[in-house]
Amino acid sequence: MEFAIRFDFKASNNEAKYEALALCMSMAQDAGALHLIAYSDSQLIVKLVKGEYKTKKESMIHYLQQIEQLKTKFKSFQLQQIPREDNAKADYLSKLESTLEDCKTQCITVQHLPEPQIPLSVQAISLDNNDWRTPLI
Repeated sequence: MEFAIRFDFKASNNEAKYEALALCMSMAQDAGALHLIAYSDSQLIVKLVKGEYKTKKESMIHYLQQIEQLKTKFKSFQLQQIPREDNAKADYLSKLESTLEDCKTQCITVQHLPEPQIPLSVQAISLDNNDWRTPLI
C-alpha cells in the first residue's frame, strides 16, 4: 500500500514515524492482512519496537504500547530497518502530500490525522532566573 499522511498537529520526527507505523498497521489490519512486514529508516524506532532500546519519554512509551497492541492483531509482524538512501519512495511520499493540498489523485491515498493516536500529556517546566546560562560575574 502506498499512501501519504498529513498531520494536522505538531509532531517530532520520531512521533511522525510512530504515527505512520501505527496507521500502516491499522490499514493492513483493516485490509485483512494476517502477516505484516513493515520497513523504517529509523534505527531508533526499529530498535525501540524490537525491545533492543528503552525509552523513558512518556509519549514514546505510549506509542510503543500502541504498537505492541497492534502487533497482536497479526499472526506475524516484522519491523525491518532499511538504509535511508533505500527509502527514497517514502521520502517522496512524505514530501508529496504537502504539494497535493487540493489535488485529488487515484494513485496515492492521503490520510489526514487530526490528532495524535496516543493521549497527549502536558509537562510544565519552571524557569529559574539562576540557571547554567546565568553569567558568573
